[in-house]
Amino acid sequence: MKKVAVLTSGGDAPGMNACVRAVIRTGLYHGLEMVGVRRGYDGLMDGDFLPMDSHSVSNIIQRGGTILKTARSERFKTKEGMEQAQNRLADDGIEGLILIGGDGTFKGGLEFSNITNIPCMGAPGTIDNDLFGTDYTIGFDTALNTVIEAVDKIRDTAASHNRLFFVEVMGRDAGFIALNSGLGCGAEDILIPESKTDIDEVIQRLEDGWKRHKSSCIIIVAEGDKEGGAFEIAEKVKKKFHHYDTRVTVIGHMQRGGSPTCFDRLLASRLGHAAMEGLLQGRKNEMAGLVNNHIVYTPFTQTRKHTVDINEGLLKIAHILSA
Repeated sequence: MKKVAVLTSGGDAPGMNACVRAVIRTGLYHGLEMVGVRRGYDGLMDGDFLPMDSHSVSNIIQRGGTILKTARSERFKTKEGMEQAQNRLADDGIEGLILIGGDGTFKGGLEFSNITNIPCMGAPGTIDNDLFGTDYTIGFDTALNTVIEAVDKIRDTAASHNRLFFVEVMGRDAGFIALNSGLGCGAEDILIPESKTDIDEVIQRLEDGWKRHKSSCIIIVAEGDKEGGAFEIAEKVKKKFHHYDTRVTVIGHMQRGGSPTCFDRLLASRLGHAAMEGLLQGRKNEMAGLVNNHIVYTPFTQTRKHTVDINEGLLKIAHILSA
């Protein structure tokens, strides 16, 4: 193998640049010619390739987002799109791909590799932390710290006005951001897709807090909660609970941005390096992950088909500590 390309796909996550840096410099260390693909799978089909040397990834480890840009591609899901991408790679002499993204990225890479026989390796870049095969995904820790910082500030104004705040965080299908940030910021309740939300139980916890003379309350809501988003749940609660002035805050895409934490920079560097090393060892269609602080490789078929169980113990701890 002489030439390898790297791309970022799906939602951006803090630490993607650190991962790109690790992939490029590991490849260069082994004497490979390295290429960056702009705009994910769209760029792969369009031949939007950028030759990269060590200087190309200088001064990016601390930057959020991705210098290669990213996109969600519908065209790539078609046979014609994959054939177009295959031709672009063949014309440029690219023999392998490193994919940085989430389950959709790896699903696309697996189908593409099966059709074209081009080996792909992955690194988990998603703030949701919902991939089987790694304890942490790149960007998760930074997103958590962004939520914590925001909620700490919201707590100040909530306490000043005797307010109840419903704070919505990202997580359409997984409540890892909500659960971990909720415990970390001392939220009075945490509502996640993996656990059934009982509005009456939420109200009872608020009533208990009111009786203990709590001056304010914070409830963290994952956007994918089955009872609805923060606005819908707040309206349901307001109909039965009137002690606090109620407000809703949606943190939104702030969670995707910002300079990655030291943990995410270290994780991204290790996983980018591991993905490149795995490709050179002859591995294909696997994701490099970190489990119990050790690098492991998990087939794409398992990262996209397996769900990661939520830690119910953390939810219990959060309820105990908020009482």
